[in-house]
Amino acid sequence: MTNSTRYWMKTSLAYVLLLGGSAVMLIPFFWMLSTSLKESYQVFTTPIKWIPDPIKWSNYVTTFTSLPFGRWFNNTLIITVASIIGAVVSCILVSYGFARFRARGRNVLFILTLATMMLPDTVTLIPKFYLFSQFGWVNTYYPLIVPLFFGKAYFIFLLRQFFMSIPTDFEEAAKIDGASTFGILWRVILPLTLPAIVTITIFQFNDSWKDLLQPILYLSKPDLYTLTLGINFFKSENDVQWNYLMAASFVTMLPSLFFYFIGQKYFVESITLTGMKG
Repeated sequence: MTNSTRYWMKTSLAYVLLLGGSAVMLIPFFWMLSTSLKESYQVFTTPIKWIPDPIKWSNYVTTFTSLPFGRWFNNTLIITVASIIGAVVSCILVSYGFARFRARGRNVLFILTLATMMLPDTVTLIPKFYLFSQFGWVNTYYPLIVPLFFGKAYFIFLLRQFFMSIPTDFEEAAKIDGASTFGILWRVILPLTLPAIVTITIFQFNDSWKDLLQPILYLSKPDLYTLTLGINFFKSENDVQWNYLMAASFVTMLPSLFFYFIGQKYFVESITLTGMKG
């Protein structure tokens, strides 16, 4: 067996395994899409009817008109956009300080920042809820937005590693031209850090868009519901219509897929270039 034949067989086997694994992972997605286009009596038929007959595109219209989908969408969009702004701005400033500034105790502070990643979110739920309730922030969006303006440990780590991979020659040249620290960060560093910024934007978008736990804790007024909370409320009804529920879930999932496919080039580049430098 020649080397070319052996290489062709290995490559073919790898593609077969990847395609098979992808098909298995996509089965729930296809079931959700198929269910969203079925009549209610076809949802749990045995065997599963993968292709609806007839195809009920009107399920989507009914879902959007019977639920305050537009209000939930606007609420979720407000929280998501504000969270992205807070996370990106705060993490850029903190990680740039860790990467470039020389100060006593810098490494200790960085280790403490990373140590917060070992705390499960469930451990801090009660203390945070008590704190925010004392602030009077229950039934507001503040608990879902304000903490992001104080940074996230993983994003800080990712950006710090990316900043350290950028040669300091660019900054020294900018200093010679009279640029300030913020000028260097804005005009020199950020354009070179675009892949990492896109990556944390995708991560934060996904976290805020699909978050259910925190809205359940802090939002009890229907006018303030997010998409995930509204759909969960709809699911908890006794006579839930699964075809309508799957239609709402499918539409809610689309923005995450859209932003990932738009930014996947930068996402892969960021993970590849960051490595373990530093």
